[in-house]
Amino acid sequence: MDTKIVTVVNEPIPVENGSSLSVNNVESQGFDEKATKTLIRKLDWHLIPFLSLIYLLCFLDRTNIGNARLDHLERDLHLHGLQFNDCLAILFPFYIAAEIPSNMMMKRFRPSIWLTFIMFFWSVAMICQGFVKNYSGLMATRVFLGVFEGGLFPGVNYYITSWYRRHECGFRMALFFSAATLAGAFGGILARGIAEMNGVGGKAAWAWIFILEGLLSILVSMAAYWAINDYPSAAKFLTQEEKVEVERRLADDHGNLSNVFDYKYVFQAIKDWKIYIHMLICMAGFCPIYSFSLFLPTIIKNMGYTSNDAQLMSVPPYVVACFFTISASWFADRIKQRGVFLLGFQLIAIVGFAMLAGTAKARIQYAGTVLAATGIYPQIPLGLAWNGNNIGGSLKRGTGIAMQVMGGNCGGIIASYVYLTRDSPRFIKGHSLLIGIVGMAFFLTLFMTTYLRFENARRDKVASERGEKIYTEEEILAHMELADNAPGFRYTV
Repeated sequence: MDTKIVTVVNEPIPVENGSSLSVNNVESQGFDEKATKTLIRKLDWHLIPFLSLIYLLCFLDRTNIGNARLDHLERDLHLHGLQFNDCLAILFPFYIAAEIPSNMMMKRFRPSIWLTFIMFFWSVAMICQGFVKNYSGLMATRVFLGVFEGGLFPGVNYYITSWYRRHECGFRMALFFSAATLAGAFGGILARGIAEMNGVGGKAAWAWIFILEGLLSILVSMAAYWAINDYPSAAKFLTQEEKVEVERRLADDHGNLSNVFDYKYVFQAIKDWKIYIHMLICMAGFCPIYSFSLFLPTIIKNMGYTSNDAQLMSVPPYVVACFFTISASWFADRIKQRGVFLLGFQLIAIVGFAMLAGTAKARIQYAGTVLAATGIYPQIPLGLAWNGNNIGGSLKRGTGIAMQVMGGNCGGIIASYVYLTRDSPRFIKGHSLLIGIVGMAFFLTLFMTTYLRFENARRDKVASERGEKIYTEEEILAHMELADNAPGFRYTV
């Protein structure tokens, strides 16, 4: 056997869901480099494509109201004033409220059951949105859409950390999140085609956007239970030796920190000030993303394009953003840094929104949308991986990721009111507001990366002063419960 060395032991191996993995009492000492790459590729092919498909549909269902707006949704439902913005904003408080409970449910139950459940019911809410007759009906369906969609994004990001080492997560999160950019591109193309169904069955084109895209989501949800693998210990596509190796790599990467289900780790996350900084950074990333995805068709139409052309012209910015979202996270994983990449993309986003606000020339404005998309979309997987890398212990990590996404989706509430009809066609106030929000994220990111570098240096100094002294069994057990405050834990900068 040339892939790993084995030794016989008498103890079972602890696994992510709190049970034990008994593999004929064999403990892995690690695959060699070639076998490890094969194993990671195997994980990628069995996990990431279906997760990306689910998130593409989730983001599409959440933001397709921006495409529906161009097909006279406001006129047909007699919306006036800020009522359209209210319908956008009402989703987010319920979305936010669902996030931490949902991640706890992911820890308590199997991901295949929980993710299938929430996907089926948000698909039903999406279909119902196509049958509403007035403002109240649209508000009600958006509430249910938020309740059931809220658990997906933090849940999947936490789920990814249950399979990959810390510096492998960023690229996988980027692959998953890139589905959001594809949803923007796909949504514009799909909306352009569905526009031809106006009047079919007595339904307007905007209603068919909701109904058909909801039906597509519900079909995928029916396959989700069988397509989603739960945890490495139960993965049917892995051999017993591969299951052991996945768990060994995770334990080694996280320093054997505690993975048990105990509410004290939830409170550890709630009391961790660093997570609140990441919440603000995430909010300043999601705010422009939601503003962009909900209003880009309207912004492009106001450059002088027809509604149908505006739907199609919304595609290229998302395609460019998708490329940079994936490539940036791949490089960040390679060099094991996040902050410097975030700082760079935040500056690009500021330049893009400045171009939108600073000129009335359509070509420069359109170039601004491309730069803005390039700058804002990579921030989310980079930021989530950064936060997830720096939280020790699975339950604290799951709670911390959910808190971060909660903070991020507070940006969705703000985003719903960034671009107001009275500020059209230039939306200078909205673009300027986003410049300020991204600027805030830039300084918070600069602070965090500086602080973490100093903290790592401090821990290295303490370790150096301690020398080769062996920890007692009691000290090791105590460190397991300290999460990222354990002396041996080092932060990703």
